[in-house]
Amino acid sequence: MTPFRKFSVAMALCILATVCAAFTKPVHIVAVGASNTQGWYVGKQGAYPAKLEVLLKGKGVNANVVNAGVPFDTTAGMLKRIDSDVPRGTDIVILQPGGNDRRFLVTKEQRAANIAAMERRLRDRAIKVIVYDEEIPPQYYAFDFIHLTAAGHAFIASKLLPRVLATIDRRAIAASPQAR
Repeated sequence: MTPFRKFSVAMALCILATVCAAFTKPVHIVAVGASNTQGWYVGKQGAYPAKLEVLLKGKGVNANVVNAGVPFDTTAGMLKRIDSDVPRGTDIVILQPGGNDRRFLVTKEQRAANIAAMERRLRDRAIKVIVYDEEIPPQYYAFDFIHLTAAGHAFIASKLLPRVLATIDRRAIAASPQAR
């Protein structure tokens, strides 16, 4: 085996070991949002944060997903509690701002400013942020057209899974000795 090939194999093994370590070291995730994050109608165990944790564990990721959803909250409320709801040691925050701002007549500009401020605060603390603010297909809403069904929570968890896995991969690569 040539020296270059030995180096390439060694580098690949080192990167693989680092990525594997990221999957065995607990990943601390906090889901911040309003009633849909909290699990209105389905309870905390039926809400997308709990479903995401199950999906991550099914992929071999040692993850703890904390549900910090507060019913009726707006992005202004989330901004006020972001520091207290996201403890030291958190790796990733999933921010699901929801639609209460629209219901409580908050402007689009203020909503965007609140989301940006939360992202900034979290990134200043070296916490990765995933904003989930996508349109959710109508079939996933309950009879009130505000809250999600169990299938809606499963849908969000399935959409978040690849984003969280990619964030974990980036975190492992950034922590590797070669990246420094």
